[in-house]
Amino acid sequence: MVGTAMIAAILFGIPLGLLTFLTSKGQLLEQKIINGILNSIVNIVRSFPFIILLVALIPLTRALLGTTVGPTAASVPLSIAAIPYLARLVEQSLREVPKGTIEAAVAMGGSPLQIILKVLLLEARSGLVLGLTVTAVSFISYSAIAGVVGGGGIGDLAIRYGYYRFQTDIMVITVFLLIILVQSVQFIGNLIAIKIDKR
Repeated sequence: MVGTAMIAAILFGIPLGLLTFLTSKGQLLEQKIINGILNSIVNIVRSFPFIILLVALIPLTRALLGTTVGPTAASVPLSIAAIPYLARLVEQSLREVPKGTIEAAVAMGGSPLQIILKVLLLEARSGLVLGLTVTAVSFISYSAIAGVVGGGGIGDLAIRYGYYRFQTDIMVITVFLLIILVQSVQFIGNLIAIKIDKR
């Protein structure tokens, strides 16, 4: 579930965050109306508590997959939530790139595409990796929430066996597994971010 959500976030969230940044005031593709629309979309989806989003997207999930139960079905709301979540983190990472660096690239005659690929994304790469890491960690916990409504995964195991059947040992093991998973993802993300940060 988290893997699918992360793929969707990378494919759609990074371009959405990039476009939101580029169309903002004083940037390469400044477009006030487009930026307003993009910001509204990101803010509206991010304002939903995930459990409400799960329920609200049941008709869409059923239309796309023919079911609303199981890990595949839970991947739809997870992916839709992950896209604007990562988009906002991408936008914030790009805002950390010094404006002077972008202005220097423009002064040297760089095309918008060259500036995006060779300046913006390159300079922000460490922040982008950390954004991906934060997204992955957050959506591991969101996937556990999906278990409450039959989404499967570790959350489903904890609810069905640990909570409903009062098997405390299963609850403790699932919590322990989640901690290991989150710590591993965070450690790997931090390590990659440090390695590729050339500042």
